[in-house]
Amino acid sequence: MMKEYTYITLREHPELKNTAAEWFNSKWGVPVEAYLECMEDYLDRNNEYGWYLCLDGDKIIGGLGVIENDFHDRKDLAPNVCAVYTDEEYRCQRVAGNLLDMAVEDMRSKGISPVYLVTDHIGFYERYGWKFLCMVQGDGEPDMTRMYIHE
Repeated sequence: MMKEYTYITLREHPELKNTAAEWFNSKWGVPVEAYLECMEDYLDRNNEYGWYLCLDGDKIIGGLGVIENDFHDRKDLAPNVCAVYTDEEYRCQRVAGNLLDMAVEDMRSKGISPVYLVTDHIGFYERYGWKFLCMVQGDGEPDMTRMYIHE
């Protein structure tokens, strides 16, 4: 049987901001300050680009954000889903899929569509309605990376 997890936006639980920024930093190595800056813009309603978390009890087990640009050269393809991560022991339980659906629906409800993301994964995002769009050049990356779109 699938365990029940809680899916939230950071606006619903702003007290999790620092914990969330540290959690994302531990997964991706992007500075905590960078996450905090984006999260504070969202919490202060400077933009509608959200942060979405999956909790098991009070522990963050999955998350993702929406930002203007996820470090690539196609600034016209915005906004971008970023930092998609599910803790290893919670994978294959649709955590990331539910978070992706939640983010896309939240953006759509605010009139923001389509949404984009960059990834090296092939086959994963397609399951959740994403389509390969083009290759983009990541900032400071030698190789091109895949850009997906969700309309």
